[in-house]
Amino acid sequence: MELRPLVMCFALCVVYATSKPTEKKDRVHHDEPLSNREHDDVENFDYDHEAFLGQEEAKTFDQLTPEESKERLGMLVERIDEDKDGYVTAEEMKKWIKHAQKRWIYDDVDRQWKSHDLNGDEVVSWEDIACVLDGHKFTFYRQMMNRDERRFKMADQDNDMKANKEEFTAFLHPEEYDHMKDIVVLETMEDIDKNGDGLIDLDEYIGDMYSQEGDATEPEWVKTEKEQFTEFRDKNKDGKMDKEETRDWILPSDYDHADAEAKHLVYESDTDKDGRLTKAEIVDKYDLFVGSQATDFGEALTRHDEF
Repeated sequence: MELRPLVMCFALCVVYATSKPTEKKDRVHHDEPLSNREHDDVENFDYDHEAFLGQEEAKTFDQLTPEESKERLGMLVERIDEDKDGYVTAEEMKKWIKHAQKRWIYDDVDRQWKSHDLNGDEVVSWEDIACVLDGHKFTFYRQMMNRDERRFKMADQDNDMKANKEEFTAFLHPEEYDHMKDIVVLETMEDIDKNGDGLIDLDEYIGDMYSQEGDATEPEWVKTEKEQFTEFRDKNKDGKMDKEETRDWILPSDYDHADAEAKHLVYESDTDKDGRLTKAEIVDKYDLFVGSQATDFGEALTRHDEF
């Protein structure tokens, strides 16, 4: 689920405020799989390619020759090695994989950035964002503006009321940052908590997902969600979800796919077994990281031999 600040969805705010949910809404922030391909290195490295590059970029590498793939991979290694010590650690690899998988987020931020950093000073102030609402006096807009300002201050880690690119990304996509998780939980609770008691009861929980208007029969999934609330969401059995229970619901401790893949890539490429990778080690194992016309051709021959 994406949390959208007001600066991104003026028109959508009106719709959100006046409409009621008619189908199940998923507020849980899942750790998405890195690829839909099967992870079977004996068969091919398609999963690793999409995990390391992202799906769209992996398609680009598939069109390159082995020489071109190695050259471009070498340039990527220099970006992955953030501290420029000549080695890629599992942690650096993990961070790169997460970046590759979330490229759509950075594309979105780039679009938003251009429309707000008009003077090109590489920062966006709260005033730049707040001016979007200048002249609007509606209570709903005022409430949304207050929420956005609170979120902006949380993202603004040096407290200067100006956001650099990373802080701006945290403002637009708080679910991607550990230090923003509290604001994700708080905004979710405010959306669902209709009676203003700071908690989420069963009726509010179901009401956020489902409207009974014009529907005489309750869908089976609604009954299941009620059971989920009673048996699993409401851990202390007081009939309501507090902040911690809501956090456990929308921010589950999922399996870290990026961490597992990073360790896998390092293990498979670490020739001298020192727990880190040189540029040469990665490029020597280029077929694990990226595709090329040659590997595709080889796989095609293999598949042909199977018939």
